[in-house]
Amino acid sequence: MRLAVELRRLRDAAGLSAREAATLLGVSSAQISQIETGLTGVSEKRLRRLAANYSCTDEELIGALVTVAKDRTRGWWEEYRGLLPTPFLDLAELEHHATFRQDVEFLVVPGLLQTEDYARAAFSSRVPELPGEELEQRVRHRLQRRIVLDRPDPVPYKAVVHEAALRIKVGDRATSRVQLTRVLELSEADHITVRVIPFALDGFGAAWFPVMLAGGAVPRLDTAVREVIDGSGFIDSEAQLGVLRTVFRKMEAASLDPTRSRDFIHRLAKEL
Repeated sequence: MRLAVELRRLRDAAGLSAREAATLLGVSSAQISQIETGLTGVSEKRLRRLAANYSCTDEELIGALVTVAKDRTRGWWEEYRGLLPTPFLDLAELEHHATFRQDVEFLVVPGLLQTEDYARAAFSSRVPELPGEELEQRVRHRLQRRIVLDRPDPVPYKAVVHEAALRIKVGDRATSRVQLTRVLELSEADHITVRVIPFALDGFGAAWFPVMLAGGAVPRLDTAVREVIDGSGFIDSEAQLGVLRTVFRKMEAASLDPTRSRDFIHRLAKEL
C-alpha cells in the first residue's frame, strides 16, 4: 500500500493523469489504477520505467521503492490473519522493516516495552470488553512484536516516557513494579534508549498526544503510527511527519538524559 501511495505521488508531481501514465507505459489506465490502489504489484523493470516517465531522479528513493516492490516477506504476523484486525498485522510488518522506532508516551508504557501482565491489563480495560481468546491473541501479538528489539540485527529504539505513564498502575502494584524493572533492563541495551519527562519539569505544556515513528529506508518513507481502538492507523503525509518529528525532538530535549532516567525509574520501582 505504501508503494502504491508513493507511485501515485510521483505521478501527481509529474502532472500526469492516470491515462497519460498508462499510455507512456504501454498499459491500460485500469492497470495503473490497480497499481496505485495496491491491488496488484509492480515489477522492478516497470517501476523504473514509471519513475523515468515521472522524471524522478532520486536514485535512493527509487532503490527503496524497488526493494519494497520485490519484498515477499511472510512474517510471524501472518499467523494472526483472520484472527486480529488487519492494522495489527500491518504494524508488525512495518516494525519488521523499520530502520528505527521512536515513541513518546504520556499515559502508558510503550507497547514494545510492555510485560505480559501489563499488556493484558491494558487490553482488559478496553470498551467494549474483549472476549477472552481475542484478548489473549492481542497480548501474544504485542509480546511477539518485541522480536524487533531482540533479534540479531535489532531496530534502534528510542522511547520518551512521561512520569505519569510510569506511575499509573495499569494493573496492580506488583504488575507495575515488574513493568518498571523490565523497562530498566531493556534500557541497558546499546540499541534502546529510554528517557523520562518528570512531573517536576518547569514550563512543560507540551503533553498533547503520543507519537510513534517508524523509519523507512529513506526519510520520505518514514511512517507515523496512530493508535486506534482496533489496531493502528498510519500517517505518511510529509507535512504531518514533519510535525511529529519535531514533537519527538522537543520531547527528547525536555527529558532527562538516559542515565538520570534510569535512576529515576529505579527510585519509582523502589517506591512500589
